[in-house]
Amino acid sequence: MKDILDLHTHTLASGHAYSTIKEMAESAKEKGIVLLGITEHSMKIPGTCHEFYFQNLKTVERNISGVELLLGVELNIIDLNGNVDMKESLLKQMDIAIASFHVPCLAPGTIEENTTAAIKVMENPYVSILGHPDDGRFPFDYERLVKAAKATDTILEINNNSLSGKSFRPNAKENDILLLDWCKKLEVFVIMDSDAHTASAVGNHENSLSLLKEIDFPEELIVNDKPDWIKSKILEKRSGL
Repeated sequence: MKDILDLHTHTLASGHAYSTIKEMAESAKEKGIVLLGITEHSMKIPGTCHEFYFQNLKTVERNISGVELLLGVELNIIDLNGNVDMKESLLKQMDIAIASFHVPCLAPGTIEENTTAAIKVMENPYVSILGHPDDGRFPFDYERLVKAAKATDTILEINNNSLSGKSFRPNAKENDILLLDWCKKLEVFVIMDSDAHTASAVGNHENSLSLLKEIDFPEELIVNDKPDWIKSKILEKRSGL
């Protein structure tokens, strides 16, 4: 498999990341990444950018250093009904949207509550990827989660940071194995993302790839070699509005 995309990264605009858009794009080019998603944290995360930042993304070029950019947002799931912290009128302007559970924005619920919230957010036509669904602080019923991902055309993320050994997300590897087992059984697509907060981490999927090889996960269900397919899937899901 040719690993040529990375759709979950952050620049200094997110408040706790340390590189510029240009630096991220240049690093992506060096590593052979042809499609780079820059997905700043949405407004409920402490220290991130104001909504004006997202409103003005339309002014930023979408090709830098020969790398195509998708500029968007990592949404925060803010309640157990699957609501997110960006209004639809702004969300529809984003090239791409990931939705994730973050403790500063939502206290974890029960397995049933967390799973229901995740399913509801995946039903949002603007949400293309469910971010790091491996966080042991937010336990899930992975069978239900994966079935919902298939039904809603949502891609499930294997987050490289979660598997780094330095992550604050407990039991990430064990949870990813459970998730991937259901993805294999139900033929549901996954994406390896770096979740890079520095330019040097762009395109680093080493931990994710190692796990996928360890459990013999089918390459055809990994979308990191499918940039055109990804872009069409984003548009296809939104077209269901």
